[in-house]
Amino acid sequence: MNKQKRLEILTRLRDANPHPTTELNFSSPFELLIAVILSAQATDVSVNKATDKLYPVANTPEAIYALGVDGLKHYIKTIGLFNAKAENVIKTCGMLINQHGSVVPENREALEALPGVGRKTANVVLNTAFGWPTIAVDTHIFRVSNRTKLAMGKNVDLVEQKLLKVVPAEFKVDVHHWLILHGRYTCIARKPRCGSCLIEDLCEFKDKTDD
Repeated sequence: MNKQKRLEILTRLRDANPHPTTELNFSSPFELLIAVILSAQATDVSVNKATDKLYPVANTPEAIYALGVDGLKHYIKTIGLFNAKAENVIKTCGMLINQHGSVVPENREALEALPGVGRKTANVVLNTAFGWPTIAVDTHIFRVSNRTKLAMGKNVDLVEQKLLKVVPAEFKVDVHHWLILHGRYTCIARKPRCGSCLIEDLCEFKDKTDD
């Protein structure tokens, strides 16, 4: 895929959705951090259902830490891997209280040191909470980037590096939201909806569908 095609793809995605954001519900960097930790191998819809009940009761490191692991499980038990996630969230809240003055750090190394936080989660927080031009590559972005040939790579780290290299600066803050939404609703895993895709003529996927 050449530079001009990439530019046109990104321009169309921006024109269709000028101000994209995550579908996770949050009202502070801390709420976003916890939601992203909970979203690993779970849908945003399932996370929102849980946090919509949790956050009115506890939405600060101190308040969630006070719930304890068992208390937190009560709110997140409908989410996959809730046992491990409850442990990680409580440990993370403890570290935020003790090491960061209960403030989510705007620092990659500090974020990745928190239990349950890897590179992808750190990228989401830095991008969505703080406006950094980071690109969090999840399964949707990995699929869309490789399928369209926008940025090909054998694993999520390689796709992230490629996207950072080929996506112009003006698109970097928003590109991961566009690609996630495109993968979630149009370029879906089992059978992409090529017939209703706004970048179908630019995409280099060979097995396009009529849907």
